[in-house]
Amino acid sequence: METIHEIILGDSRELSFIKDNTIDLVVTSPPYPMIEMWDSLFSLLNPKVEKLLKSKKGEDAFKLMHEELSNIWKELYRVLKKGGIVCINIGDATRKIDDKFQLYPNHAEIIRQMTRIGFHVLPLIIWRKPTNSPNKFMGSGMLPPNAYVTLEHEYILIFRKDGMRKIEDEDEKNRRYKSAFFWEERNKWFSDVWTDITGVSQFLNNSETRERSAAFPLELAYRLINMFSIYGDTILDPFLGTGTTILSAMIAGRNSIGIEIDQSLIKTINTKIVQAPEISHSIITQRIANHEEFIKQQVKQGKNKHYYCSSLNFPVKTKQETDIVFYTIKEVIEEVHNKKWKCVYNKYP
Repeated sequence: METIHEIILGDSRELSFIKDNTIDLVVTSPPYPMIEMWDSLFSLLNPKVEKLLKSKKGEDAFKLMHEELSNIWKELYRVLKKGGIVCINIGDATRKIDDKFQLYPNHAEIIRQMTRIGFHVLPLIIWRKPTNSPNKFMGSGMLPPNAYVTLEHEYILIFRKDGMRKIEDEDEKNRRYKSAFFWEERNKWFSDVWTDITGVSQFLNNSETRERSAAFPLELAYRLINMFSIYGDTILDPFLGTGTTILSAMIAGRNSIGIEIDQSLIKTINTKIVQAPEISHSIITQRIANHEEFIKQQVKQGKNKHYYCSSLNFPVKTKQETDIVFYTIKEVIEEVHNKKWKCVYNKYP
């Protein structure tokens, strides 16, 4: 098996280089409106944002930032196949403007914009990051009534274009069954609250880039790609950032396209890509080990009814898991310098 991965430097508000109805899944985390580190970017996209912030018109600036993001959501609707999924990791923002502290509900505004475009809203995931310190607080500390609830979660919003994806082609059906996940993974992944994924550092070590990123963890992107796509699909990230989505797509055996406006992040992305074979083997090995431990515990509990997965040579819980095939990356070949890579895989084990 082989996959292709491409980085395009540009502005995601205009994706004319991607044909209509060609993307299977979008996994992304956009700049968060009303988070100060992104003010300069939104002001670059629309100078009116800076004027509104200086005039202390927070709610107007908030709406205008989301209008800029909406231009990207419209492009996603065009390039996405019927039945394709969009996963957006976003957090709400709190901010004090003109002595008025308030919440700016980014997740609610994105849902409003996406439904207006025509997307169907699916059940969302609350990602509660365990890295947050329990003694954080905002406001007046222990004195009522002016303390504020601490935000310790973000959202993974999930949308679909048109109805359910129809898989009728025999090759596509075959790839779908090979892409199945384990029963116990399904129970964990499709919960609406995720507490087991730790956040990653937002600070960049490359002095040539901006100080911080908005990166999400590899496990988050990898999980979503396995949940909502199959081998051979094409994954798009219109806000590639440090390259987590491309790395996750490589490991998951999917093709990918990443759009990034900041050329200085290419070095950071390349650093991740060269590690793909090692990370690929580690992740697949851990998934296998976790499943073997699950089956072991099932047997101890007297739950001995299992099916058999011939490619992995061990028991599985359901019939849908019997055709699972895992691949690990044999090598990553750079086809166009800093822009395009090919992954070649070995069947596991």
